[in-house]
Amino acid sequence: MKPSNWLRPSTKHLRLTDRPVVGSAGMTLTSRRIVLGVTGGIAAYKAVDVCRRLVDAGAHVVPIMTEGANHFIGETTLSALASEKVQTSLWDETSPIPHTRLGQDNDLIVVAPATARLISAYAHGYSDDLLTATLIATRAPVVICPAMHTEMWEHPAVQDNLALLASRGVIIVPPGEGRLAGGDVGTGRLAEPSDIVAAIERALSANDDLAGVRVLVTAGGTREAIDPVRVITNRSSGKQGYAIAAEALSRGAKVTLVTTANLPAPAGADVINVVSAADMQAAVMPVADDHDVIVMAAAVADFRPASIADHKIKKDEFGADGERRIMLEPTHDFLVDLGQRKASGQVLVGFAAETDNVLDNARGKLARKNLDLIVANDVGADGVGFECDTNAVTILSASGDTTAIALTDKRAVAKAVLDAVVAIRSDR
Repeated sequence: MKPSNWLRPSTKHLRLTDRPVVGSAGMTLTSRRIVLGVTGGIAAYKAVDVCRRLVDAGAHVVPIMTEGANHFIGETTLSALASEKVQTSLWDETSPIPHTRLGQDNDLIVVAPATARLISAYAHGYSDDLLTATLIATRAPVVICPAMHTEMWEHPAVQDNLALLASRGVIIVPPGEGRLAGGDVGTGRLAEPSDIVAAIERALSANDDLAGVRVLVTAGGTREAIDPVRVITNRSSGKQGYAIAAEALSRGAKVTLVTTANLPAPAGADVINVVSAADMQAAVMPVADDHDVIVMAAAVADFRPASIADHKIKKDEFGADGERRIMLEPTHDFLVDLGQRKASGQVLVGFAAETDNVLDNARGKLARKNLDLIVANDVGADGVGFECDTNAVTILSASGDTTAIALTDKRAVAKAVLDAVVAIRSDR
């Protein structure tokens, strides 16, 4: 006989996933940053398969293991399969606030398996390790995959904690029935890895607001040859353009990335490598009309040498008084051409890297080049723009809207820029 206060697990108040239909994960998970939390349960071994499936589908997986998880699987295994090495501690990471970085810089957090202890700590805001602190520090979707013995799963405290999390929007992937640790049989078995991945896919597909949209992104600083050895260039790393490309892919877009940067390309992007401003123009203009959105994040040189020497110029060729000069000429501003020939419904985004009169200069470019949006930043400020992982921008629209984004990581800036693009497209 069950005691009178026994509570049968109920799904009435839980946001439980339906049993999934697998098959479309490739598009939804491409370039998504997913934090995979693994806690100390025997089902931790299944997290290895979850990780492999996510990576195979194109996701960037960042694993966090609790101290308990180390009793069941080794860090080396998960590090080898994930996109980054396993992180375990609030205190020994290179970042002074790893939980904040991990909480902010992701598209989704999944915990598989999730023990009763983890569920309780998360429900009540108790952050005593890296994983619970990261969960509390995120605004991204969270997927919790419980795994425990039947008696623990059925306990009213566990069910109440799950109901509380579900009421806050956390997605619960319920355990299945089957063989448990110790030879017992019952409810509490971790959901199958395919089910977990499909639940993640569904959680992310709600934000596929660029599904099927063709997006062209330029990235990096162009290099204009002086001679076979030397170039004129700028300090652009290409990181902001790559963040925009990755964000567009994660929202379902079909992305063409025209780049000068030597960075790992986001999975799924069609990459065209170029060097000079003329190369970039030659790559962009023939395909511009084929794209619904063009984001010109590249720092295209304003000037280039009027002539390119066919040999390495020696210092003595300039004479004692430096009488020889390298003459410069302006490059062609093909963003103006894009603005003039902008197709109906196409959204054109420019960037304005400035050091003074930032907003005034940006507004002038916005109007002069017939842009829909311009992203302005003060590249003279610390931590902003060139060669940084962070940026602070103001997004100006042709309709007069202004959105200021305080210093944050470049993926967050990319999200804000594409949110503005989506808003324009929805108003048309």
